[in-house]
Amino acid sequence: MAKTPKSNRSRISAGLLMFRRTKNKVEVLLAHPGGPFHVHKDDGAWTIPKGEAAPGEDLLTRAQIEFEEEVGCRPENAQAWIELGWIKQKGGKIVHAWAFEGDLSEAFECKSNLFELEWPPRSGKYQQFPEVDQACFFSDEVARRKLKATQVPFLDRLCIALNTRSEK
Repeated sequence: MAKTPKSNRSRISAGLLMFRRTKNKVEVLLAHPGGPFHVHKDDGAWTIPKGEAAPGEDLLTRAQIEFEEEVGCRPENAQAWIELGWIKQKGGKIVHAWAFEGDLSEAFECKSNLFELEWPPRSGKYQQFPEVDQACFFSDEVARRKLKATQVPFLDRLCIALNTRSEK
């Protein structure tokens, strides 16, 4: 079966930004892309767990599915979803995001779904790689350095939402 050309793929993605409060500070969970192209990339390479949505698909539902597929745990017991709006990435893709408060167990291991890629390029050999090879909590300051620059506004919006919520 032929693979769908990139130009026909969805230009809409949906993701979740998990956060936790530790010692009166907020930390966010970011995902590091797997595969050979990201092995040596760190600052500016991390992302919120997210994935492409089909036309007309409920975006929050897609975000929840992608979180589970990429991180390996279901975003359960989320008390309230905080809508973070959307951003446009450099390639033109629109990413919608929601935040929720949660944590990972001490025994957590990132278990991501896999994708197949011809590697090395033009070798005719295909290998499978995890979509996400790490998922870690970072302080706001470190997260701003690690996160793709176009996704940093999600951190700003989360900070605003949490400050607004604490004042009520």
